[in-house]
Amino acid sequence: MNRFDFTPYRRNTVGFDRLFDLLENATRAGAGDNYPPFNIERKGEDSYRITLAVAGFKPADIDITAQQNLLVIQGRKHDDQNAPAGEYLHLGIAQRGFERRFELADFVRVVAANLEDGLLMIDLLREVPEAMKPKKIAVNGQATAALTVVDGKNAA
Repeated sequence: MNRFDFTPYRRNTVGFDRLFDLLENATRAGAGDNYPPFNIERKGEDSYRITLAVAGFKPADIDITAQQNLLVIQGRKHDDQNAPAGEYLHLGIAQRGFERRFELADFVRVVAANLEDGLLMIDLLREVPEAMKPKKIAVNGQATAALTVVDGKNAA
């Protein structure tokens, strides 16, 4: 696999270290394990859902940790003492543990997590603080036309 060298770009940019780290990590992780399979869905302008196929896992077997800009999902099968004794002739449902990591953008937080029908659904919401939203700046102290917002879009 070819690795792309970001060194020349790092020299000519300021403050993009995290972006280049994400790109380098993505190329390393791309060749890794693809278990469990997952979907990433955009539900709205600022809401997302990650769905993982975790057949055979119970809520007690799954650990979800949300840190700043990182979501870690781990699954570990606990030995079930109450399971009926028997001999498997074919074991096609994966029972191995897993760990999935998702890099989250700034201001994205986990809203909910639900396990239903073998699918783990994690809802995410991006909430940009008011202080971080764009503002009009007056040039030479002159007042500018007010910026109005209509249905989430800027209007003149």
